[in-house]
Amino acid sequence: MHFGLTQEQQMIVDTVRTFVEHEIYPHEDIVERSGEVPKEIADEIRRKTIELGFYACNFPQEVGGAGLSHVDFALVERELGRGSMALNHFFGRPQNILMACEGEQRDRYLLPAVRGERMDALAMTEPDAGSDVRGMKCGAVRDGGDWVLNGAKHFISGADHADFFIVFVATGVDETPRGPKKRITTFLVDRGTVGFAVRDGYASVSHRGYTNCILEFDNCRLPDAQVLGEVDGGFAVMNEWLYATRITVATMSVGRARRCFEYALNYAAERQQFGQPIGKFQGVSFQIADMITEIDAADLMTLAAAWRLDEGLPANREIASAKVYATEMLARVTDATLQIYGGMGLMNDFPIERFWRDARVERIWDGTSEIQRHIISRELLRPLGA
Repeated sequence: MHFGLTQEQQMIVDTVRTFVEHEIYPHEDIVERSGEVPKEIADEIRRKTIELGFYACNFPQEVGGAGLSHVDFALVERELGRGSMALNHFFGRPQNILMACEGEQRDRYLLPAVRGERMDALAMTEPDAGSDVRGMKCGAVRDGGDWVLNGAKHFISGADHADFFIVFVATGVDETPRGPKKRITTFLVDRGTVGFAVRDGYASVSHRGYTNCILEFDNCRLPDAQVLGEVDGGFAVMNEWLYATRITVATMSVGRARRCFEYALNYAAERQQFGQPIGKFQGVSFQIADMITEIDAADLMTLAAAWRLDEGLPANREIASAKVYATEMLARVTDATLQIYGGMGLMNDFPIERFWRDARVERIWDGTSEIQRHIISRELLRPLGA
């Protein structure tokens, strides 16, 4: 296995990092203070990303994307992770699941999303069904040839800017030896559809400006043309396309940890106590050593998982390992950086307290650390009959 970056990959890294430093960093304070991204800034980031040729770079060339490999895209996400989630949302990476679009769906949803004309949001989580997807209560039933949706979703990221939603709902129940299991179907739902409302969500301490919303369905009627994939085939659609979200969380955690580490390293070299830089003290220097070791390990784990996807190798366990390790590494790095800064680390004069707050959610969304450990142990034990 070759561990170095190709010339093209290094160009990707340099280009995206420069973009983040020049187009994302300058607006972070505004977003932190206001809790939202001004429309003119969002539109500017989207426009510049399109001009750069990186919008929807996670999609194949045949539909208008950049056709990056999994490793290439992991590098993009790693560099984006250095910046504000609220702002880099407009860098534009539509959900890969849209590749399941067929017929007219491609012209209504897939291609406009790739071109940056329409934005999507993924809706799966419910108040009583987070990691327990089979436990979702939001459902759809047949009525006169259409589907009628009722229920709610919450914690839906990016919903405030979305033009349409990729919604997973229960469409039936199968009786199995282990009890009833709900069948899941994926629907494409346009904003403004009768019976569908987008409400403000909850105030979060992590990623200010990257808001979450509540979706409500009240006898929302949809034709078969809005079904993405097969009826009752929602799990097949999830398994084929949604692996990318876990790698994204892992790679962005690495990028954010590297930015945070740079603050810790420079502060340790510059901050004087007892007549010398605090980095001279073993209590600080050993923390610096541990931080970079863990960051490098997480970086290699995420890229190795992406490489397995490019090679067509099974990667479920490796992706779960990368997600759980990288997100927990980020928590340790941000906490250690804050400790090195001391009291100033908690002040908003520096972005350290923001990195610390933002890090907390990474161990929860897109599958908690506990769910990732379940995936890892299951992959190891099942072949042995356990």
